[in-house]
Formats: sequence, C-alpha cells, structure tokens
Amino acid sequence: MSATSPPDPMPPQRRPLDQPEGALEAELNAGTPSGAAHRSGFVAVVGRPNVGKSTLMNAFLGQKIAITSSKPQTTRRTQLGILTQPEAQIVFVDTPGMHEPRNPLGEYMIEAAKRALNDADVVLFIVDVSAPPGPGDERLASLIAGRREPGPVVLALNKSDRLKPEDVIAFTTAYQALAPGAEWMLVSATRGDNLEELLGQVVAALPEGPQLYSQDEITQTHLRDLAAELIREAALNLLEEEVPHGVAVEIGEFQERSEGSAHISATLYVEREAHKGIVIGRGGNMLKQIGTAARQEIEALLGGKVFLELYVKARPNWRKQESEVRRLGYRPRE
Repeated sequence: MSATSPPDPMPPQRRPLDQPEGALEAELNAGTPSGAAHRSGFVAVVGRPNVGKSTLMNAFLGQKIAITSSKPQTTRRTQLGILTQPEAQIVFVDTPGMHEPRNPLGEYMIEAAKRALNDADVVLFIVDVSAPPGPGDERLASLIAGRREPGPVVLALNKSDRLKPEDVIAFTTAYQALAPGAEWMLVSATRGDNLEELLGQVVAALPEGPQLYSQDEITQTHLRDLAAELIREAALNLLEEEVPHGVAVEIGEFQERSEGSAHISATLYVEREAHKGIVIGRGGNMLKQIGTAARQEIEALLGGKVFLELYVKARPNWRKQESEVRRLGYRPRE
C-alpha cells in the first residue's frame, strides 16, 4: 500500500525531466490489452449518511481503507481508493454523507463532498433501496444534476438484500426518477450481489485515458491518518450513542520499526468532561476495548505488530469552533 499524499483528487503524474519520453506512460499502462481503449478517471462516491458508501468502496478494492460503522456520518474526509485493472484505473473518492450541517465540522464535510462531486468524471450515486427516497436523497439528486460540468451518473441501489419483494418496483422506480438516464444496478455491498456488474457500468462511463497512479497504489492517505481513522472507527462501534460523533483522534507518534512493527500513540478528544469517563470506562475497560479493536485493524493494515497507546482529553464543543475543527485536521482543500 502506498500512502504518501492528501486524500483529495490529484492531477495525473507527469514525466520527470530525466526520464525518457514515453517511459512513464509505458510503466503506468503496462498490462493494458493490446488494441483495447484504456479508461481512467475519478469516481465520486456520494450518498446520504449510512447508505454504505465506504463498505462498497472497500468491497471493490478487496481491502479496508475506509472505516465503516452503523452510525451515520462516519466518513468525515474525502479519501481515495485506487483500483487498477488491465483495462482501467478507477479512482474512487469516498465522501462524507450528505446531510444538513449544524456546526463547522458538518460544513467542512459537506464542502468536501461538493468539491469531490464537481471534480469527478463519474458520479456513483448510492442509495438505500430498502427504504423509499427521502428529502436528503432529493437534495443530493439536485446537487448532482446541478454540478459544474454534467457527466455520467451510475445509480447503485444498495442494501437490496433488505428490500421486501412487494417494494421492489415502487422503490426502484422512485430512485430511478431521481437520476434520469443513469445506469443503475440493484446491489448489496455486504453480500457482494451484482458488484461486478456495477463496476462494469462505472468503467464503461469513464473517459479514455492513461493510468493516473502507479499500479501498486491503493490509496493516497497517510498511514498515520488511516490509523487515526481506525481508532475512531473502534470508538464509533463501541461507545454509547451520545458520545461517538464528538470524538476526534489525533496521532501524537507514529514510528515504524525495522522489524515491521510500529509504535503509535494517539489522543481521543471528546466534547464534554463527562464523556471522558465513558470513553475510559470502569477501570479503563472501555479504552482497552477500543485499543484492542483498533490495534487489530491497524496490524491488518500494516502487516506487522503494533504497540498502541491511547489517551483521552476533553475539548469542549470542538465541533462548533472553526479553529478547533481546523486544528484537528478538517481543512478545506486549497
């Protein structure tokens, strides 16, 4: 896994001055079938909170780079997931779920999603087909229709495994009406239903072009940032309802060692002093559970032993203070 740059969409790589003309193109396009038109581009993965955006992207990539949770608004930043095939390179841009922002953090999240939407070559519009469309789906459909440069839209009717037979026609037709002319597919990101067919629709919608990233890159998110997100995921999945959305994670130390292990120290910030006790738990039990769950995920990511130290601090109402939101790393792309 390569993790060296911010998670915002980046321009295609350019040939170094000392590299022979055509060398980079030959390297990036190695393996492309002779005579086949290679396709590449950015795919904005958009949808309301908790419709399965991150789960779907992880399923396409075959490994976990985006955190998932049953709680809404899990994704806070845009994040690249790069899938390279012989005939195409698909750069998925996982985005925060579209919602009505109530604080500076929410405003940052919505702005990040809108930027990705406007910069994309293709929009992958994900909905929860097990329930009828709501106002949030309609607002997002309007944003998609009104982006700067109209382009292909692929509609993923996710969670089809939960769709009742008597609702199939009504719900499917209602969502299709939100994206007129879009290719669509009933899928289940958790079971894997029709994911290959959906990916084929996405690839067909991409423009022709060379690879934008090297073949071994899966994401461009820093490893320390991925570790922070995995710690936050553990907190989201283990903590009580009123606490998780006020948790932010800051990595203090990330030291990789020669034997393949890593030492990581991180601080979990909460919005209230009273929440510190909940995160720590009786006798430190909850913090130990969070640490264990996070460490296992980080070890799977790094492929080595991880020594993880966690601390908890309160920063009252940090989500409502723009300076704190920015200090904790939620900044708009310049």
